[in-house]
Amino acid sequence: MPKRIIIAGAGIVGVSTGIWLRRFSDADVTIIDRLPPGEGTSHGNAGVIAACSVAPVTAPGLVRKAPKMLMNPDFPLFVRWGYFPKLLPWLIKYLGTANDSDTRRISSGLTTIVADSVEQHKSLVAGTAASDWVQESDYSFAYTDRAAFEADSYTWGLRRDAGFEPIIREGSALRDFEPNLAPSVGLLATMADHGYVRDPGGYVKALADVFQAAGGAIQQAEIKDVEMTDDKVSAVLTSAGPHPCDQLILATGVWSKPLMQKLGLDIPLETERGYHIIFEDAESGPSHPIMVASGKFVATPMAAGLRCAGVVEFGGLDAGPNDAALNLLRRTAKAAFPNLTYKAEVPWLGHRPAPSDSLPLIGEVRETGVFTAFGHHHIGLTGAPKTGRIVAGLVAGQPVNTDIGAFDPMRFA
Repeated sequence: MPKRIIIAGAGIVGVSTGIWLRRFSDADVTIIDRLPPGEGTSHGNAGVIAACSVAPVTAPGLVRKAPKMLMNPDFPLFVRWGYFPKLLPWLIKYLGTANDSDTRRISSGLTTIVADSVEQHKSLVAGTAASDWVQESDYSFAYTDRAAFEADSYTWGLRRDAGFEPIIREGSALRDFEPNLAPSVGLLATMADHGYVRDPGGYVKALADVFQAAGGAIQQAEIKDVEMTDDKVSAVLTSAGPHPCDQLILATGVWSKPLMQKLGLDIPLETERGYHIIFEDAESGPSHPIMVASGKFVATPMAAGLRCAGVVEFGGLDAGPNDAALNLLRRTAKAAFPNLTYKAEVPWLGHRPAPSDSLPLIGEVRETGVFTAFGHHHIGLTGAPKTGRIVAGLVAGQPVNTDIGAFDPMRFA
């Protein structure tokens, strides 16, 4: 068992991995990140423990539909056209998986990571103060009518294949269940046995406290480089100086790409810029998380108010927020919940790590002692506890009985 382990990244994946490593072993485990725990991408998401999120965006027909989506100002897809030439190589690979065979292969892989996610979160937080942040609940999908629901039949077929069957509510049954939805919502497809986190950033901070209480250490610094000795990782070089290590776990989301290049792997990984708005102290919103299909956003009741998260934008890491994207999110939220009232808005922009095949990278890079735990796209919060458990098991020599071949980082060699 290695004595010194560095985890790069203090988001939900990195902190989950650290907790499981300390439970599996007495190794010296240090998490290093340029930000405090829970203040990056793990802070800004819909907060849903979405066990049924087994369908990738790249379903069959996406290539045909994409131009129309981009031209529609009311569709939540934006591109910074100045960034498009840099995006194009990744985009070609990404759209290349928009076929039935690849979609089913990807869905099978995602199911491995997310299908038991509620139990994985409960196992991660059992007996700790972090359990207060996790709320079991339903998870619903709102449609204008039955025709709109049936138009999504391919995706629902993938969910059914993974064991998820919705309860359908229409008419008075829908109004009784969620009275604050707009009259334009005519059908609600509800999945039982899901959950959400009442404050994702607060949750990760609480998990960081659990990690430190178990003997782990956290240092705030920027990782600059990886030092290799005889093709094995021997140190990470940071803004605070070098940190010798026997093994390294990369859980830095989209920022993992340049570190992987230092290991000779050019990972087709892009940032999918995601937005949310917290409507503080909101009233007349939903009672549980709802994906509003017409606006492609999720509304989740949280400790601070109602968080509406959605919108996909491709524009790199450096550009500022897009006012058009935030305004669209405001409009669609108001359309879905017309009686919503609130005291203030808190907008946010972050960066989801999107591999070209929509599957995270989980496993060891050759036999270098470098392990990957990044690239979760839309399932980071949902799949983090199981990812952390798997990676910690690999590092500690206690592999989990799970086939992780689909996530092999060497698939991009």
